[in-house]
Amino acid sequence: MGAELIKYTAAGKIEETRFEKIHNVIFESSDEASLVVAREIADLIKEKQALGKPCVLGLATGSSPVKVYEELVRMHKEEGLGFSNVITFNLDEYYPMQRDNIHSYYYFMHEHLFNHVDILPENINIPSGIVSSEDLYQYCINYENKIKLLGGFDFQLLGIGRTGHIGFNEPGSHFNSGTRSITLDHMTRVDAAPAFLGIENVPRKAITMGVGTVRSAKRIVLLAWGISKADILKKTIEGEISSHVPATYLQEHDNTTFVLDEGASSELTRIKTPWLVGSCKWTESLKLKAVVWLSEMTGKPFLKLTDKDYNDHGMSDLLSLEGTAYDLNIKMFNEMQHTITGWPGGKPRADDTYRPERAEPEKKRVIIFSPHPDDDVISMGGTFDRLIQQGHEVHVAYQTSGNIAVSDVEALKFAEVANVLGAKLKEAKTIIDKLAVKTGNEIDSIEVRQLKGLIRRSESLAATRYLGLKDKNVHFLDLPFYETGTIKKGNLSGADIEIMCNIIEEIKPHQIYAAGDLADPHGTHKVCLDALFKALDVLKYDETHKFMEDCWVWLYRGAWHEWESYEIDMAVPMSPDQVLKKRHAIFCHQSQKDGVMFQGDDSREFWVRAEDRNRLTAKKYNALGLANYEAIEAFKRYHY
Repeated sequence: MGAELIKYTAAGKIEETRFEKIHNVIFESSDEASLVVAREIADLIKEKQALGKPCVLGLATGSSPVKVYEELVRMHKEEGLGFSNVITFNLDEYYPMQRDNIHSYYYFMHEHLFNHVDILPENINIPSGIVSSEDLYQYCINYENKIKLLGGFDFQLLGIGRTGHIGFNEPGSHFNSGTRSITLDHMTRVDAAPAFLGIENVPRKAITMGVGTVRSAKRIVLLAWGISKADILKKTIEGEISSHVPATYLQEHDNTTFVLDEGASSELTRIKTPWLVGSCKWTESLKLKAVVWLSEMTGKPFLKLTDKDYNDHGMSDLLSLEGTAYDLNIKMFNEMQHTITGWPGGKPRADDTYRPERAEPEKKRVIIFSPHPDDDVISMGGTFDRLIQQGHEVHVAYQTSGNIAVSDVEALKFAEVANVLGAKLKEAKTIIDKLAVKTGNEIDSIEVRQLKGLIRRSESLAATRYLGLKDKNVHFLDLPFYETGTIKKGNLSGADIEIMCNIIEEIKPHQIYAAGDLADPHGTHKVCLDALFKALDVLKYDETHKFMEDCWVWLYRGAWHEWESYEIDMAVPMSPDQVLKKRHAIFCHQSQKDGVMFQGDDSREFWVRAEDRNRLTAKKYNALGLANYEAIEAFKRYHY
C-alpha cells in the first residue's frame, strides 16, 4: 500500500526508463514531498493499530526528514495520530557522543519528534554514544538482535550522503553488514562540519546499522533534497551496484522508493537529457538546453553544429521540427546573445526589445537581498558595482546577522581589542570570560552573539563603502528565524515575512536581486529566499501596492553553484579591473577569510571560488561562439 501511495500521487511524476534501476518520484519541493511521506507513515501506523500489532520504524536524522517529523507531530496534535504502538530504531549515532550534546542524534530525535508525541520511552531505540569501547562490540550485536526479534522494520526512512552512504555505511561497506562501529569518511565529516562549527569538532567514528539491517525492512523510502545530492543520486539510481556507493545495494530491494525534489533529480538522464530517453515535448527552454548540451558534447560553437551532430546525439526529432541545423543554430545563438548586457539596470533611451532589462525608468530603485553579510559581493559584486556607477538608487538588505559564521577565535580578538581600548570595558571582559570557558556543546551567550553580529555588520559596511554605497542605503534585517545561536534555525514566521514586506514597501523597488543558490551547507539561503517569495505573495495581491506591477526579481548564484548556461536570463560581463574590485570588496569580510567555517567540500576561499566561477561562465559563453569576456555574473529572472 505504501509504495502505491507515493507512486500514484498526483504531485509526483513517474517515468520508468531504461536508465533507472530504482523506483523514484520527483516533487516540485521537499516540503510537498515530506507531507506525502509522512502520510504514508501515518497510514501504516493506523493500519497496524487496527490489527493490534506494533509498527516498527527505522528512522533517520539530518536535514532531510525534518519536515516529515514536523508533519507527524502536527497529525498527532491536530488529527489524533497515536504512537503508542510504535517502536523505533535509529540508524546511527556519533561515537563517542553524550546524549545531551546538541549534536547527538538522541537530542535531534527528541527535539524533532519524540518530545512531541505519545510514543512510549521504552519503545525508543537509539544507538548509544556513551557505551564503553570494551562493551561496544557486544552492544552492536544486541542492537541488531533486538531488531531481528521484532521481525525487522515495517518501514525504513533513509537519507543519503554525498559519499553514497545510507546510515553511516560508508564506501566499502558490505552488502550483508550488520550494526557496528565505523570510521567516518572525510567527506561525511566535511558535510557535518557546519553543525559542529568546524571539522576538527566532528567525531571520527560512529555506530551504524548495517546495509543488511536496512535491507531487512519491508518498505524503504529514501529522501534526497537539493542539487548537492544530484551527482550521487545519478550514480545510485543509474549506476552499477558497488560497495563504493553503498546506496546502490538498494537496487536489489523490491519495495524501495527514492523521493526527490527537482534539485536532487537534476542529473538523472530523463531530467537532464530527456531526448536520450525517448521522444519529448520540445519547449523553447528545452530546445536551448539541448543545443547548449550538444555544443558542449561536440566541442563546437552553436554556429558550427551540423545536421549530423543533431542526428548522432538523439535529436533528430528536434531537427525535423526546426527545419535545418542552420536555422536552429542561429535561433539559439541569438537567444544566448540577447542575455548579455553591460547595463543590469537597463540601458537608458535604448531599444530594449532584445535586452534582458527595461530601459525605463532610466534610474531604478534596487534592493539587493543578501542572506548573509557577504553574499552580495561574493555572488554579484561586479553587478552591484555597475548598478551604483550607472546611477541607480541601490539598497542592500542583509537578511541575517551571520553571527554563527564568526569563530570564537575571531570574536575573542575583537573583544580583547575593545577591552584594551576601554570601550564598554565591563561588557568586553564578560565576553572574554565567557569565551574562555565555552565548550563545543554550548550555545553562544547573547553578548557573544551580539559581538559576532557586530563584526559581520562592520565588515559589510566596509565592503559597501568600498563600492561607493552610502551607509543609509544599507539595511540590517536580522530576521528572527536565524537568531538561535546554533546551526539549527527556527521556522520562518509571520515576523520574518513582515520585516521583508516592510523593506520592500519602504523602497518600492523596480528591481530585486536575491540569492537563488540553494546548495549552501547551512540552508539559510533557502529560508531567506522563501521569506522573499512569501513577502512577494503578500504584496502582489494587495491593490495598494501598484509598484509591484513594475518590480522585476533577479536571482543570483555563485557562492556554491552557478546557473547553467541555458538557465541564464541576464549575463553581466566584468572587466579585469572589475574582477579585482570585486575581490577587494570580498576581502573586507575579514572574519570569513582564511579558514571560514562553512567551506563545504570546496577548500578554496570564497573570493577564489567566485572568480573561478565567473571566469568559467565567461568561458562557457565563449565556447558557444559568443564574445570572449574576462568574467561574467549570471542571473535568472523569477516570475511571481
